[in-house]
Amino acid sequence: MAKKKTKKKAAKKKVVTKKKAVQRDVLVVASKVKAYIKEKGYMCSADAIQTISEEVYSCIDAAVKRTDANRRSTVKPQDI
Repeated sequence: MAKKKTKKKAAKKKVVTKKKAVQRDVLVVASKVKAYIKEKGYMCSADAIQTISEEVYSCIDAAVKRTDANRRSTVKPQDI
């Protein structure tokens, strides 16, 4: 008896829409940020930490772009 060949189903590709934000690592130390905000007399929500981290990502992306424009591979303070 010959074995029947079965076709494998292709894996479905995940479609990422613009509505869903890409989950990235948090680049800031949440406890330090919260302590600094508390020192100023305010409270900090959990969402604020993620937003602050996204701002850091934007800053780094801009610095890397400027570094590349200057034909360097080292990000320097003047790039930020």
